[in-house]
Amino acid sequence: MTDFSREPIVSVSKSNGYYEGSRKALKPLEDNIAESIKGKKKVLVKPNFVSTTVQLAATHVESVRAVLDVLSQFYDGEIILGEGPSGKRLGEAITNFGYDSLIEEYQLKTVDLNEDKFVELEGVDSNLKPIKFHVSKTLLDSDYLVSVAKPKTHDTVIATLSIKNVVVGSLVSLSEKEKIHQGTRAINENIAILGKHCMPDLALIDGFVGMEGAGPVDGDPVELGVSSASLHPVSLDAVMAKIMGFEPLEIGYLHHLNYWGVGVADLNKITVVGEPIENVCRKFRPHPTYLDQLKWR
Repeated sequence: MTDFSREPIVSVSKSNGYYEGSRKALKPLEDNIAESIKGKKKVLVKPNFVSTTVQLAATHVESVRAVLDVLSQFYDGEIILGEGPSGKRLGEAITNFGYDSLIEEYQLKTVDLNEDKFVELEGVDSNLKPIKFHVSKTLLDSDYLVSVAKPKTHDTVIATLSIKNVVVGSLVSLSEKEKIHQGTRAINENIAILGKHCMPDLALIDGFVGMEGAGPVDGDPVELGVSSASLHPVSLDAVMAKIMGFEPLEIGYLHHLNYWGVGVADLNKITVVGEPIENVCRKFRPHPTYLDQLKWR
């Protein structure tokens, strides 16, 4: 998993397309990616398929292609494409979003995380009392985890980015995904708690087109034209949150992860390479429940 002792570096690039922007964001990190993936044996790439039919809500296939092209320069082993869509089968998303040819071209193994064996990890219920969650064993067993997400507003945690993509998608079955949504306080704490166990080693947020308003599924498109990547997902999510017009430490799970020392969400302690944040900001219209979501404290 990620070495949090390293200086957090986040690459930010302007984007003219899903593939072009993603490769551009990853380019400054290639030496670090090469070093970090050396000796790894179980690589899992996780897109976001919160919907299996709404492309705006899902990771674009060309974003994943860009990641695979970079990884293939330094890694020649098997790569798993793993995701657990909300209430649907992975195969439906693969077909609807054009991933079939990608899987064949790169000889990817696919794992529907909703149908995977699981490990029980402790989280909290709506009263912040301990409960158990069933988390994908395949995802936890991977020794190099890649999150490929897109910037979207959210109905409970303000913004869904690279860490939430992995945490909620790792929960085995729809009932487990529903269980984590126990109000604003609990879900923020649970994302942070579970995130400690399944923090990505590399993360890309492709914001060529993002989502504002009633995310994470029913929002409106934002032609942001920005992609960002990092080997430090907490810092990446903090930078992208700021680009979207949100204060990173007002997002509960980022606050917790920063406070616990799991990652850095303080923008003053993050090195941004490429485009300065202030040059690419575009304030996203928050979810209608935004003010209630701030009550996670």
